[in-house]
Amino acid sequence: MSYEAGTRWFGLWDVYFAVSYAVTTALLFTSASMPTYRVLALAALTLAIPWYAATGRAGMLKQGGLGRGRRGVVFSTGLFVLFAVAVAVDLRSSFALFAVVPMLMMSLRTPPAIAVATVANLLPVIVVWLRGGDIMAVLPTSSLGIALSVLLGVWITRVTQQSVARAELIQELRRNREQVARLSRQAGVAAERERLAREIHDTLAQGLTGIISLIQAAETELATDPDLARSHLSLAGTVARESLAEAREFVTELTPPALQESSLVQAARRQAANLTAQTGMHAEVIVDGDERELPMAASVVLLRSLQEAIANIRNHAAKSRTAEVRLCYGSDTVRLRVRDDGPGFEPGDNHHGYGHHGYGLRGMRTRAQEIGGVATVVSAPGQGATVEVTVPVSEGEADDS
Repeated sequence: MSYEAGTRWFGLWDVYFAVSYAVTTALLFTSASMPTYRVLALAALTLAIPWYAATGRAGMLKQGGLGRGRRGVVFSTGLFVLFAVAVAVDLRSSFALFAVVPMLMMSLRTPPAIAVATVANLLPVIVVWLRGGDIMAVLPTSSLGIALSVLLGVWITRVTQQSVARAELIQELRRNREQVARLSRQAGVAAERERLAREIHDTLAQGLTGIISLIQAAETELATDPDLARSHLSLAGTVARESLAEAREFVTELTPPALQESSLVQAARRQAANLTAQTGMHAEVIVDGDERELPMAASVVLLRSLQEAIANIRNHAAKSRTAEVRLCYGSDTVRLRVRDDGPGFEPGDNHHGYGHHGYGLRGMRTRAQEIGGVATVVSAPGQGATVEVTVPVSEGEADDS
């Protein structure tokens, strides 16, 4: 329990101690005369106030409301001496037990606190006995005080233990909440990094690769075929503008430009036409089933997967003669299949963009999995490569955005 939390309830004890002191001093003032010995009793009780404020209170607030260390022992010893002096001078000072016993209980551990409180309750009996008086006149009161002291000690101990346990639970909950918030932030940052990495790979990286290829082709054709070189440079400019538009759009997470004013099939045909223009291979788009409007999430996954597959054909299968893009519209799924007749590769070969350790396939798989789909690649040396992405789409479902 923190110091601030303890002060919220400890103020009630301060009021209780003050009332006990006021009642005790009032009893001492009830007599008609004020002999010197009674002034000494008042002085001893009054000194207990600054002693409590300077030594006892701060100690009681420590360790979950109890200062049960060396400081508690020092305070309890001084308090007991002052109370003993007051009782020895005037028996009416024993009324201060209502304040002294709780202070002892909150300053010492339970067994020694009960022992000291018992001695404090027996002080009036001892004083009467030393003066030759009738101890039976005060013994019942002292016995009742001892019983109440034991009950009070047990009660204070149990309340304090519960308070400490509750404070520890609150601290644990606070730490867990902070940890959950920290992990949530980290997960959000990781997810955003993954999204940006996929978008950069699928847009800027592929666009820049295509631009570089077109410029290199134009450089080699500049002297022999200027018209073809200019065509390649013009196409490079087109790819650059499209890549810039893609970059602007994915920053704001809007619809990809390729899908803003056309369907997925039209976007696929443009990708195939660009592949033909850049490599000279024959690329065609085949549509199976009835073309229909798809949810934007499914369209984006299929488009990005198509762009990745086309980029890999351009970069790793440039010797291919043909490339086929097939879109199959089923009742509850849409499947994209991109196949080339290039040299192919071993699936475990890390040097290929399709490889299991390449970012391309991993990005495709992640995108597909996010909407419940699946992405696969099949290839073998000399047998080309086939990329297939299947996403779930209920019949008649369309984009609501």
